[in-house]
Amino acid sequence: MPDAMEPAPSVLDEILAGLSAPQKTLPAKLFYDEAGCALFNRITLLPEYYVTRAEMALLDRHAPEIAAHAPPGAALVEYGASDEAKGVALLDAGRRPFAAYVPVDIAEPALLAIAGRMRGSHPALAVVPVAADFLQPLALPPAVAGLPPFGFFPGSTIGNFRPPMVRRFLRTVRATLSGVEAPGFVVGTDLRKDPSRLLPAYDDGAGITAAFNRNILLHVNRIADGDFDPDAFAHRAVWNAHEGRIEMHLESRTAQAVRVAGRTVRFRAGESIHTEDSYKHTPDGFRALAAEAGWRSGGFWRDPDGLFGMHLLRG
Repeated sequence: MPDAMEPAPSVLDEILAGLSAPQKTLPAKLFYDEAGCALFNRITLLPEYYVTRAEMALLDRHAPEIAAHAPPGAALVEYGASDEAKGVALLDAGRRPFAAYVPVDIAEPALLAIAGRMRGSHPALAVVPVAADFLQPLALPPAVAGLPPFGFFPGSTIGNFRPPMVRRFLRTVRATLSGVEAPGFVVGTDLRKDPSRLLPAYDDGAGITAAFNRNILLHVNRIADGDFDPDAFAHRAVWNAHEGRIEMHLESRTAQAVRVAGRTVRFRAGESIHTEDSYKHTPDGFRALAAEAGWRSGGFWRDPDGLFGMHLLRG
């Protein structure tokens, strides 16, 4: 089976494999160290970056309707929780209160900050952060074992996954949320639109996205004993119309050699590291992907300008 689960490679193995490929790559999850999370939070406030504003407008209008699909006393399991703002929009909208909030992310400092803030703002709510790579099989913590889970994956992070990975991820989530009849999973998707609107969101005039892209090299330096010079690479964002995605690259300004984990990685001038994909899904296209992973559509919402959508999937 092409999408069968395989043992998770180490991050170091992923780095070395990606940098050894004909088109060099780095795993996008390495964007989100502490500095990367801070830079991404700045990106969400940029005038060019419409995604967060469109998503919050959607939640302002539709959060009560979305939250009504959660079972009473549910644990809201938020994947990729870099902050709690979107989770809180659902937590505070439900007429049948949630009993727990389970933010899941690879960035532990961000999770600790979320837990601290939530203790002050929602003292009656059980907050149980989980530091994990949510692309891998995940068991919910014992503290919420007796609660029906309701999955939530806001933002457009699922757009970073190529279709085979989307299917694997959705199957993994079904396994995590199992034990509930027709489990619910709400997923945010950035909708397909004109590239003239898309490209500035990934190449802003202030250079914050460029700094975010280059920061991945500093993260690699720390965890893989590398000597990347981020200033030796130019940020590039391109629209791949055939694949329906924005691609981010780091393009080597000169011919150079970089040491990573004791190995030498050589770059030609102009050669790039492909650091991120951001697929822009049509509603029907995403429903078809979800169906291939065993989910059916239970609802769909858009923001008032039709830029961003949220799917309710049922297992």
